[in-house]
Amino acid sequence: MKTHVFPFSIAYADTDAEGIVYHARYLEIAERARMNWLRGHVVVDDDIGFVIRELNIKYIQPLRVADEFIVETRMVDVGAATVKIEQKFVKGGNICAIINLKVAYLGADMRPKRMPAKFIDGLI
Repeated sequence: MKTHVFPFSIAYADTDAEGIVYHARYLEIAERARMNWLRGHVVVDDDIGFVIRELNIKYIQPLRVADEFIVETRMVDVGAATVKIEQKFVKGGNICAIINLKVAYLGADMRPKRMPAKFIDGLI
């Protein structure tokens, strides 16, 4: 499955007093990368869309103020109503953090719903 690349650079507002990226900012940056990845593939109808069901973060090496890096996003597994996604924060070829998540596709009734085939075909 193809990998989406999202470049990002750390601003002072992303860091704590020591200039290290605050742990919760990784989630916000990952969300921006996923939204950029989904741009143009979002199904416009009455469905709610994706909601996060599970999430795990492994911090390997800290990112600091002014660091430039990429977030690599890819689908790991696709089910009828769920997708497993891996996001790697990579700086200079080194992995700084890995986020693994599972998202569920919900219909307007807030229940899991089979994802439209055209939606998945656009992301694979």
